Amino acid sequence: MHAFVVRPFGTKQGVDFEKVHNELIIPALKQAGVQGCTTAAIVEAGNIRQDMFQLLLTSDIVVADISIHNANAFYELGIRHALRDKKTFLIRCSKDEVPFDLKTDRYLAYDDTNPADCIDALHKGIRETIDSERVDSPVFLMLPKLKPQNAEEFLAIPVDFSEEVEIAKATKQQGKLSLLASEASQFPWEVPGLRMIAEIQYKLALFKDAKKSWEKIRSLTHNDIEANDRLATIYQRLGEIEVLDNAVLGEELFTKSRMAIDFLMERISTFPRDKRAEIFSLKARNNKANWIKTWINSNVDNILSDALTSQFLRNAYIDYLNGFNEDLNHFYSGINALGLLKIIINLAEAKPMQWSSLYDSEDEAEFELKKYNKQFANLSIIIQASINAEKKALLRENKVDPWVSITEADLTFLINNNPQKIENMYKMAMQLSKDLNFNAAKRQLLIYKKLNILTDNVDAALRVFENTIEELEEEKEYLILFSGHMIDRPDRKEPRFPPEKEPEVREKIKSQVKKILDTQDRKVKGIAGGACGGDILFHEVCKQLGIKTDLYLALPREQFIVESVQFAGPDWIDRFNTMYDDLDVQILSETKSLPKWLNNYGDYSIWERNNRWILNSALSEADYHLTFLALWDGKGGDGPGGTEHMIDEVNQRGAKSITINI
Repeated sequence: MHAFVVRPFGTKQGVDFEKVHNELIIPALKQAGVQGCTTAAIVEAGNIRQDMFQLLLTSDIVVADISIHNANAFYELGIRHALRDKKTFLIRCSKDEVPFDLKTDRYLAYDDTNPADCIDALHKGIRETIDSERVDSPVFLMLPKLKPQNAEEFLAIPVDFSEEVEIAKATKQQGKLSLLASEASQFPWEVPGLRMIAEIQYKLALFKDAKKSWEKIRSLTHNDIEANDRLATIYQRLGEIEVLDNAVLGEELFTKSRMAIDFLMERISTFPRDKRAEIFSLKARNNKANWIKTWINSNVDNILSDALTSQFLRNAYIDYLNGFNEDLNHFYSGINALGLLKIIINLAEAKPMQWSSLYDSEDEAEFELKKYNKQFANLSIIIQASINAEKKALLRENKVDPWVSITEADLTFLINNNPQKIENMYKMAMQLSKDLNFNAAKRQLLIYKKLNILTDNVDAALRVFENTIEELEEEKEYLILFSGHMIDRPDRKEPRFPPEKEPEVREKIKSQVKKILDTQDRKVKGIAGGACGGDILFHEVCKQLGIKTDLYLALPREQFIVESVQFAGPDWIDRFNTMYDDLDVQILSETKSLPKWLNNYGDYSIWERNNRWILNSALSEADYHLTFLALWDGKGGDGPGGTEHMIDEVNQRGAKSITINI
């Protein structure tokens, strides 16, 4: 969150505005968690007016001191009021009379002789302004049809930041994306930068990380449509996972999903047809998830009855059908509507008494079933025609869309009784899409299997899925994240980890790792850097105990050896190279220099960034199912980014930690 401060400079009319800024405005902004600057911060940047205009437009909040009739301050305030309709907060001391055009505006009065007395009041006003959607610009109040500018369109994301994001995306570095998201929060372009990362996390199905990123965007941009759209799906997916282990958390996530969907449904008329189809599908998926919960744990005798009589089943079908009716090119909603319709028909035929109980008479129940069968026949024809039209369009453009192929296979599954043909259709679809994850299609097949529907077709289709995608329930790993001192340099004055202590330290590391191993019923994995000393010992101990480890290096092999291994002698270099050749390796940066976009990040080095990168990677992968193991003497390090810094970072994130004191 960023603020721009509009104010006079120096001492004018007896008011020391530097004192007001330093003793009132800056402390209140810090207390509110907001970073602030004035035109003074951009004097050296070249065209001060251009930078000022951009900051007045893009800042999340503007604090304007209107104590005196200062031309520059009122000029800047006027620009803000003309560009943004809200989130401008006025302060003043009693010197000049408030101009007529601002007499109706609310403002905070402060005592210029003791401005610090109003810190709490200003902090409260800033927070209320940030959280409020009240229009405070007199321009927009007087001209209600005037539209405020979208600040994001004027925030340029640095090219080298975008390049780092693209590399992390291409290499699927979950932890690097998480690191970049946290670093972006320090800059005015935080929201568009975070939006870029959040969408990548969403598309890579990194839903827990995507949840954090989209929630942060939504907290910074009130009523953000894209954030609610993505979170509606993310909450659903996470709810489906969590409900198996924690029913309360699962239900909480489903509720959040419904709230996000309701937000979108209230605005559905403003969206284009394809987006309306997606929103109806989100609502349908939520109903479908609730439907599955009503019967998934039922006993064998009741499962079909419970599945049939749940109103969620028909609600989900209607919502998917509404989505398809909005956009006949939206195959996802169409094929899902057809699949649920097939379930309704088959369950009604299998449980006629339960079906009849849903209606006032047997005749009405029979009539409704005939109507559903007719709908199935008609919907099948429309979906097939839609698929054929899309296939012709792709052929003209010499393109292939694996989702069209998988939808056609799903349609064949539902309308055809030839298992061999169905198996071949799915095989062809999978051959076109080796890199895509069709777990949703497999989950749907497992629903049919559970409900004893189209069993021969299910068996044929599942034979294709068996060896092409991962099982729905992946084995969860427990992580040990390690950081520790390097072996002492020969010229170190105060011993910390002298070479003769290596056998003792190795045993201490081994003992702690074995204790962690003994307490876990999950598979255990290790993550650590590669410096001579604790890092290499940890990797060697884990290898001895049969634990897989990943090697995270701040720099490429040769540079890293020079920086963190070479001084300890040739034996350590050999051990590092053996480790490097054996393990999966990730590298943070090509050079010790930080990227240009981080130049103004403050007191930050490649080594501190390396610690945060490793920690973010571990937390993203394990979601707090980890232990941080530190080899530490309890003292400050020799430079930035040492073990002490990592311990501080771990403590700030609330992760479990164990210290081996040497």
